Amino acid sequence: MRIDSHQHFWKYSEGEYPWIGQGSPLQRDWLPAALELEAAKVGITGTVAVQARPSLEESSWLLELADQSPFLKGVVGWVDLRAETVEDNLAALSQHQKFVGVRHVVQSESSEFMLQPEFMRGLAKLKQFNLAYDLLLFPKHLRSAAQVAAHLPEQRFVLDHIAKPMVRAGLIQTWKDDLKELARHPNVFCKISGLVTEAKMPGWKAEDFRPYLDVVMELFGEDRVMFGSDWPVCLLGGSYEEIYQLAADYFAPFSEEARRKFFGATAASFYRLA
Repeated sequence: MRIDSHQHFWKYSEGEYPWIGQGSPLQRDWLPAALELEAAKVGITGTVAVQARPSLEESSWLLELADQSPFLKGVVGWVDLRAETVEDNLAALSQHQKFVGVRHVVQSESSEFMLQPEFMRGLAKLKQFNLAYDLLLFPKHLRSAAQVAAHLPEQRFVLDHIAKPMVRAGLIQTWKDDLKELARHPNVFCKISGLVTEAKMPGWKAEDFRPYLDVVMELFGEDRVMFGSDWPVCLLGGSYEEIYQLAADYFAPFSEEARRKFFGATAASFYRLA
């Protein structure tokens, strides 16, 4: 399988998606049929849908889409990990084979949010259901994330969007130092995704991202990175094909085996995709 490890679906409503700005081209429905057409152009044969709002209802809806679309291989949904009912909610969603992970929008929280006892208690429940956890962070959260990964060494984590470094400003050193601490933990993987929306739009160039990608490959290596488009959010900065080509061009000098892992095999193994 050639897998896009990170994309989103939604039926748009202003109340449910307040993070989408007024006048944005994202203010419309985005559903599997549209993504399949774009992904087919570059040979992607399956995707992992990731939550876009903190709602159990959305998690169930994404699983309904997965029932209807063989192209949709896995769902990373949302569960309130701080709730007393977390175990019951995880058990209910995990009855579906394509429920593969959980995500919380930590980037909207304080830098110490993940270290709260209630959140840590919920994270510790994921392993019994064989679920991964997606880390949606800003650089300020990386140190806390490293502590979490150390505390839960058997839990699978994957960092979304390489923690959204400040590509526009060209800032790299502090992000690199903190990312190094997180990458020290072998249970943490990294998605090369969401890059163009952190860069100058329009007008980004491939060389804008190379220093950041070089750091990611230095710290995580070929076995712990995976491709993600962040569609349809990525369309704010480029077409699906352009996003794919950005990653493909960077990986062109790597071995065929490295490219095979990056464009599917690692995501399939990490998320336990059927």
